[in-house]
Amino acid sequence: MRILIASDLHGSLSSLHFLVDKARELTPDMIVLLGDLVYHGPRNRLPDGYDTRSILRDFETLKSVPSTLIAVKGNCDAEVDLDHLPFPVTENAWIYADNLKIFASHGHHLPEVPPIPYSIPDGAVLLRGHTHIPRGETLHDFHFWNPGSLSLPKGGSKRSYGWYENGTFSVFTTDGQEVLRHTPSI
Repeated sequence: MRILIASDLHGSLSSLHFLVDKARELTPDMIVLLGDLVYHGPRNRLPDGYDTRSILRDFETLKSVPSTLIAVKGNCDAEVDLDHLPFPVTENAWIYADNLKIFASHGHHLPEVPPIPYSIPDGAVLLRGHTHIPRGETLHDFHFWNPGSLSLPKGGSKRSYGWYENGTFSVFTTDGQEVLRHTPSI
């Protein structure tokens, strides 16, 4: 399975256009959006290309990519915005790919390290956004993956997205540099 993963667009129209172009180029089986799609949030600066009306309209272009789309809600996603998106948004989602159990969540209700409070089984992948910092590591039999942010990177990172293929999660900057690779042992 091939999965394109993005998080924390925060209303950046240029980030959405990058994502759609990348999806057309890579033709993933699935696209996963990890929340904070429309609003920039009260603590963030305005991202490049911030345009909430246009981004709500242009999310429709994701339908032109023949991929399954999964989207989860972020802490900055308001019902008023989500009601205008052309696809459903859930709190969390389970993805089963290549013998991996992947729990997709924005991550604002998940700890950064175990113990994990939910009924998430050992060996699962916690795919999350929220921190805007790329991550790929295994701690106490849990795998933590984060694609960083396509519009508002933090912690010295660059704008980035995630790519999953053949059991390996990678993070790439928007200029194509691979900055992280993680393959959990199953």
